[in-house]
Amino acid sequence: MSPWTCGIGGCHETFESVEPAIIHQTTHHQRHECKVCGTVVPDGYFAIRHAFNEHTRAEYVRAYDADAEDVRQRERIKSDVESRADLQAVVERLNG
Repeated sequence: MSPWTCGIGGCHETFESVEPAIIHQTTHHQRHECKVCGTVVPDGYFAIRHAFNEHTRAEYVRAYDADAEDVRQRERIKSDVESRADLQAVVERLNG
């Protein structure tokens, strides 16, 4: 499997598995304020998850001036992370 790469602000740091990548995004980058509702969440995966679990695709498109490819790309990232990550372990490590 190829390494996971942080895509926040040109960071490009790589990780051998997804869990350290999520932890890195959460602990090494600024929080993101949702343009739809104002909730502040960690940038990266958690921001994508918030946007697509809490809001409609149409709300996302309007708030972020996104297009269908932007939505598809983020949905792929979300799906890929959720199919591979032990999210409970990530949360436990972040809370520990």
